[in-house]
This record gives sequence, C-alpha cells and structure tokens, in this order.
Amino acid sequence: MTTTPNNILVLGIGNILMNDEGIGIQVVLQLEDEGFAGADLMDGGTGGFHLLGFIQSYAEVIIVDASLDDHPAGHVRVLYPKYAKDFPKQLSAHEVGLKDLLDAAFLLGNMPKIHLVAITVKDFQDMGMELTPEVKAAIPEAKRVIRELVDSLRE
Repeated sequence: MTTTPNNILVLGIGNILMNDEGIGIQVVLQLEDEGFAGADLMDGGTGGFHLLGFIQSYAEVIIVDASLDDHPAGHVRVLYPKYAKDFPKQLSAHEVGLKDLLDAAFLLGNMPKIHLVAITVKDFQDMGMELTPEVKAAIPEAKRVIRELVDSLRE
C-alpha cells in the first residue's frame, strides 16, 4: 500500500447546503482553521468515487459524518466499520456513495482502517447553511475525539 507521510486522513463528509448534514465538513474546516497537525485534513464533500485514490493512499482514515440514529441530536460516537453493512443504517443523505466507495476500496484490496466519527442529527431535509444548536454544540466534542484518535494512531 502506498501511503502519504502522515499516514492518517481526517475526511469530513457532508453537504453544507443542508444544515446539519454538513457537520462533517464543518468539523474538518474548524480543525484546519486551528492549524491541526498529525493528520491530513480533507473536505470530502458528499463522498463519491473521486475520493477512492485519496482514501487508498492512507493506512488510517477517520471519517466525520452526520448520522440519523436513535441517539439524541449532537451525540458523538466512534465506530469501526469494515464493510458498508457495518455503518449506521442512515449515515447522512449521501450514504450510498460513501458506502459504495468503501466497498470498492475493499474489493480492490487496498482498504485502510476506517474510524467513523458519527454525529447524530435529526433531519437531512432542511436546506440552509446553519447547524442546529444541538449539533453545533457537538463540534468541540467531535474535535476532541478526533485529536485523541489521531494521537493514539500516531503512537
């Protein structure tokens, strides 16, 4: 596997035009503004096969994304999916593209270890660029979790 010098990618996924659905990108942009070191940061947009080469060039990929699940809005959790079926049933509005992308990486035999930082949201339908208060309040926790995860992976 050809890898980058950092070996770790933090990939924010989402659509910033759909309010809370853009939380993954918002988290990555804030880390970038703070001068985060130890991993490469990428705004992955809504996912898709154009990200395949990027993902395959890392040993570890931390995906930050919105999740519709049974937790309260703003809940942050880390999952370790290996296959598309291991993701939450409703992983943001672009779930098919991201899951297909990871299945393609697996089938090509060049699958990095995936760490999913899932942030619970309650709605993907609203158009706009504002996060709800509950989801916005989760950003510091998500950044803390990502920093700790990157630190543990670099040890």
